[in-house]
Amino acid sequence: MTSSSPGGSDPLRATPDGTAAATAHPATAAPLLELSGLTVRLAVEDGSRAVLDGIDLSLAPGEALGLVGESGSGKSMTVRAVTRLLPGGAEVDGTVRFEGQDVNAMSGPELRAYRDRGVGMIFQDPRAHINPTRRIGAFLTEALIRNRGTGRREAEARAAAVLAEVGIDSPERRLRQYPHELSGGMLQRVMIASVLLAEPRLILADEPTTALDVTIQAEVVGILDRLRRERGMGMVFITHDLDLALAVCRRVAVMYAGRIVEVREAEELHRRAAHPYTLGLLGSRPSIDERADRLDAIPGRPVSAFESGPGCAFADRCAHVQPVCREERPELEPFQGGLVRCHRVAEIHSRQDQEASA
Repeated sequence: MTSSSPGGSDPLRATPDGTAAATAHPATAAPLLELSGLTVRLAVEDGSRAVLDGIDLSLAPGEALGLVGESGSGKSMTVRAVTRLLPGGAEVDGTVRFEGQDVNAMSGPELRAYRDRGVGMIFQDPRAHINPTRRIGAFLTEALIRNRGTGRREAEARAAAVLAEVGIDSPERRLRQYPHELSGGMLQRVMIASVLLAEPRLILADEPTTALDVTIQAEVVGILDRLRRERGMGMVFITHDLDLALAVCRRVAVMYAGRIVEVREAEELHRRAAHPYTLGLLGSRPSIDERADRLDAIPGRPVSAFESGPGCAFADRCAHVQPVCREERPELEPFQGGLVRCHRVAEIHSRQDQEASA
């Protein structure tokens, strides 16, 4: 076990027989990012509690992967583990590899270089991450000037160009403004610009549109996706909005109680999801085509990894639960072109297919 703290700290991962890689993703490129058995425990008064439990995921260069789940499922903690920005005293098992290099084994200079050029983080609330007492230009150019030795004029010219690229008008004037003079949507564009200026190979977008209205949300997501494709960057897109993930990402991984419960191509997930939890998320979405007096809802409440018992973490909320579900933890296994963590998935879908054809 290794400790991680803020200061120190599209193929799927193949199963031992190689079936997952063969069935879940056709790409052959070496992974840009690979998580293997990632488990994180946080310190509490009476010991420690697991918040991530055996995460296996990988991302190909240039791929967009959606990470979806309810609050507390472990989405944000996963990307914090990728950047080694976990709370002090956190215990980490498993590996995080970026371009083949073990992130948890990086020295101080290696970690700084990784955060400077390898990975860029876009947070959900830009006002909490942009210093309100400094001008926008200072926020955008500081890393270029300090870390890369770029001259101030050149840094400001590059910052203005990127602001224009993310859809901000009069970029030279915006560089002289303070954060309070910009709207939430514009500040999120500034946050995206700050990441693009670093030219990372990987973007971690942690619910970057949560605080924005629907129209601005669509604009920001469109900008982010276009620039990702144009620059060939990989992206992990975290959201609680399944429709948004399906629109932006090629693949989607669904998380529940600190574990991955399903991974599938986005179009296939929308058309033929397999895990009961994923089906519940899809069924709870409102539709513009159908009128409903009441939306479907998944019964019960979401649980954290440390609250789940020895079996399936979703057992208490699942309509298909059997004794085996409470007694044995299911593995993440290949099913119909994706990966699913469910003891009864084949039986459930065989019955659904029979009912649909009847």
